[in-house]
Amino acid sequence: MVGRGLKWMLLLTGTMIGAGYASGREIWQFFGADSGVAIILFSMLFMICSYTVLKLSISLRAENYVVVLETLLGKRLSKAYDKLIILYLFLTTGIMISGGGATLETFELPYWFGIALMCILLTVLFIWDLDGLTSVNNFLTPALIAVLIVILIFFQMSSEGGFVLEWGSQSNWPSAITFTALNLLPIVAVLSAIGTKIEHPGEVWIATIGSGLILGGVSYLYNQSLLKVADDIILYEIPLFSILSNYPYLLVIAMTILLWTAIFTTAAANILGLISRFRHVLSSPGWLLTIVILLPLLPMTTFGFSTLVAFLYPLYGMLNLYLLGSVLLYPFLNDRYDRLR
Repeated sequence: MVGRGLKWMLLLTGTMIGAGYASGREIWQFFGADSGVAIILFSMLFMICSYTVLKLSISLRAENYVVVLETLLGKRLSKAYDKLIILYLFLTTGIMISGGGATLETFELPYWFGIALMCILLTVLFIWDLDGLTSVNNFLTPALIAVLIVILIFFQMSSEGGFVLEWGSQSNWPSAITFTALNLLPIVAVLSAIGTKIEHPGEVWIATIGSGLILGGVSYLYNQSLLKVADDIILYEIPLFSILSNYPYLLVIAMTILLWTAIFTTAAANILGLISRFRHVLSSPGWLLTIVILLPLLPMTTFGFSTLVAFLYPLYGMLNLYLLGSVLLYPFLNDRYDRLR
């Protein structure tokens, strides 16, 4: 039970820690100054939403997110959110591919090379479908989290002022709501695809509480570090590199590789959500569906990573507020929901 619970925890955490998150761009976009309470609130909301969606997915024996959306929102509104999720998964997969190209530019490799490498490896991964994704997550996600935490703690301790917990003004707490709402779409898409795989209730608790605690802790540490280099962030497409600018080049290389893998695993999780959504319509193998998904996204990568994150993420954070409210209220209004449907 514990091993399987940790597997789902890493899948859920890997879904979150993608190009936007691991690079720091998403953290800086939503949090920044006065955000300590916001990050704690986000961690709690993430755990509640993940638990609710996964339990609902299990009870419905869901194979994709459509039946989960219908239960939460009703058939009419679920159709609108179905389109939003499909569009979100497509667009954020494009952002991940763009982030893969931007990350490898650290090694002075062409932008297009990183994009091509990302597309090829994603196609190869889905020869093994869900088993391939969980196997990659079991190895890459712990490595990324461990190295990221070590770098951030070392940066806090070595920078001027050391490690400081600032609990003065906390005016930015509403950002926790939009940040959770933004990330609710991949949560619904991915957790709905694994509902039939859960064998024990304990797996749900391990996956949801564990991932929430990890993401809350890393988010707070990351945000505090970015505040110390706030003046330099504008110079970097990827804010993490403003923290790494004075580190040994070997460490920069290691972190760049891990960042690229985080981008890769989130792109793969998005594709899993799309494949599970359309599998009943298209019976093609996973690798072929991956190619079909990736080809239309290539023109999107010309806009650049930071531009895409700055525009699309806040927009989707606002659009998803109704879905967030429905997920949070579902455990309390379950009987009422059943009567209405």
